[in-house]
Amino acid sequence: MNKKVRFQWGAFLLFLFYGGLFFLLLGRFIYIQTTGIVNGEVLEQRAEEKYNRSQILEAHRGTIQDRNGNVLAEDTLSYKIFAVLSESATVNAHDPRHVIDVQQTAEKLSAYIDMSAEDIATRLQEGIDNERYQVEFGAAGRNLSHQVMQKIRSQNIPGIQFDKDLKRHYPNGSFASHLIGFAIKEETEEKKERLIGKMGLERIYDKVMTGTPGMLEYQSDRRGFLLPSSDKLITEPKNGADIYLTNDRTIQNFLEEAVTDVQEQYEPEKVTALVVKADSGEILAMTQRPTFDPNTREGLTTNWLNESVENTIEPGSTMKIFTLAAAIEEGKWDPNAWYKSGSYRLLDRTIYDHNVVGWGSITYLEGFQRSSNVAMAYLLERLGDDVFIDYIKAFGFGEKTGIELPNEAAGIISDRYPINRLTTAYGQGTTVTPLQLIQGMTAIANEGTMYQPFIIDKVVDPNTGENLLDHEPVSKPSPISAATANHVKEILASTVTSETGTAQKFKLDSYTSAGKTGTAQIPDTNGQYLWGRQLFLYSFLGMAPVEDPELIVYVAVHKPKIEPTEVGSDPTSYIYKYVTENALKYLNITPMDFTERQQVEVGDYTNRPVADVQSELQALGLEVITLGAEGNITSQYPHRDTKVVTGNKIFLRGSGAVTVPDMSGWSSREVQVMEQLSGIPMERTGSGFVVSQSVTAGTIADGSVPIVVKLSSPEEAYTSEPIKMEGESEPIEDE
Repeated sequence: MNKKVRFQWGAFLLFLFYGGLFFLLLGRFIYIQTTGIVNGEVLEQRAEEKYNRSQILEAHRGTIQDRNGNVLAEDTLSYKIFAVLSESATVNAHDPRHVIDVQQTAEKLSAYIDMSAEDIATRLQEGIDNERYQVEFGAAGRNLSHQVMQKIRSQNIPGIQFDKDLKRHYPNGSFASHLIGFAIKEETEEKKERLIGKMGLERIYDKVMTGTPGMLEYQSDRRGFLLPSSDKLITEPKNGADIYLTNDRTIQNFLEEAVTDVQEQYEPEKVTALVVKADSGEILAMTQRPTFDPNTREGLTTNWLNESVENTIEPGSTMKIFTLAAAIEEGKWDPNAWYKSGSYRLLDRTIYDHNVVGWGSITYLEGFQRSSNVAMAYLLERLGDDVFIDYIKAFGFGEKTGIELPNEAAGIISDRYPINRLTTAYGQGTTVTPLQLIQGMTAIANEGTMYQPFIIDKVVDPNTGENLLDHEPVSKPSPISAATANHVKEILASTVTSETGTAQKFKLDSYTSAGKTGTAQIPDTNGQYLWGRQLFLYSFLGMAPVEDPELIVYVAVHKPKIEPTEVGSDPTSYIYKYVTENALKYLNITPMDFTERQQVEVGDYTNRPVADVQSELQALGLEVITLGAEGNITSQYPHRDTKVVTGNKIFLRGSGAVTVPDMSGWSSREVQVMEQLSGIPMERTGSGFVVSQSVTAGTIADGSVPIVVKLSSPEEAYTSEPIKMEGESEPIEDE
């Protein structure tokens, strides 16, 4: 009986013990369930840290594009290579995920990246010795193209892995490099890498073009894979703004080609060149030598200055344009009056014409055509030097133009003493920028209206399509009248056409031209002027066509190595003629022989029978391209009230099937019109004029297969303006 009681007591104690444990655990569970805290840690937070994953979604830096949407700078996908060294990365011995053989890995990699096998092996071995999980290969292992990555991956090298990366790409190479600049990846204060603009537009608009990264958040299992029931939370990245320039890639290419030719032939110290739209101030092309490739920075030395904007020069005789304009405006110009050329004395100083002895007694007109310094001196007497300086300032010299580029130089007008004002009249002593010369020349080209040069057309937010900036031409107070401007233009044209003109080499084959040459002495480090045929700055400031100037071009060549049989205008005239001729043809500017051909004013032909209009236009001497010969005309190009020259094409869109025309010799612009009016997809290769087409002329096109046309010759490419067809409410957009 006593034994039984003892047994029950023991069972009771066991019940109490295990019961207490149960209630203790139950209480613990209830506490954890209600508070979510274990050992001071919040379980939910710990689970999120363990199973929640996040991934940064890179935002693209904004592009830089020309006026036609051609990309000049953009982000492009690249790859970064690294080597996994830790054995813990390998789960299956038959599928190694870490570097197995250091020497073999180094030898294979050295064939694809810019690093020797010995250096690669050293880096791998040091990583292994220091028990690092992985190592990278510095600059040699970054910015790898997709093709190189694929070649390395095909080698199946254990432990070699890749990360995707973005790098800045400049598809045109050394193209307006000092204008566009470059951006490279750098580590920020937050220890994150991002593209940072270091020069040119890339630096100026760095904040505007830098986007905001997004985020991808999701739940995963312990191996990092997305759980099937997990929701992904995506915060979309915001890409940076796109910068659209007034620059025209085709005209820029013309300029780059010509300047490169001069650089190779004459080996000048520097070359600076600008092409500007005369009636607006839009910069169509800008370049300089030496230059560099922004993709590699090869060629970038100590000169990071944009020579057209940030550096000043003595303009030489190009300044005589504005001295002449001031004299004409003040009524002090008499082209038929005579003066004694050769030399002119002011107090204790004597100035000379460039040939020292002069040409005897000549008229002021001949003196200007010959670029006589003495003519400017006598003209200054008539004008008054104080009045002259006021005009020079009114043309914008001595102050910044206001272009949207940094560090613009203002130049210095040398006017302290009478001799300074005299030398300024023919371009010595006073300093200017090429941009200021261009700005002043717009007043001559536009009947007295002076335009501020600009390079930014618009800034667009690609996320919303909103225009953050839309630049319109800015006119400035006119220093001269329309009559004066036209008179100056005529005299500048005579320097090209006259037998005594210094600008005869700047005569164009297909267009009229006007301008002024310049030969300036270059000051040395001691403040003295250098002297010698190969030590001058040779320049030209011109416009074309004279009747209605479309382009203003400035070229300056510093210290070219010209032969004894050559003159300083040889390199400058080569650039001017090559660029101006090709650019005007590209812009579809009618050559100067248009006066010998009849002009026809285009009417509104919509809703009229195709056959009737076709006969009518052919009788007027126009080449009619009919796209669908049935029914009435639904749209046309050119639109009504446009004046065209006989022999030009006019496109009519009717009903019915479209017969493919013979497009041989067509410009890219005309191919574009054909595509937009007919609805037939066209694929263009090359630039210039059509030399072949994939579908034979006369074939009925159904639009199911694109017509491929090949273009050749650099003289004409894509149109710079949207084309609007009569009968359509919206313009046809360029590609």
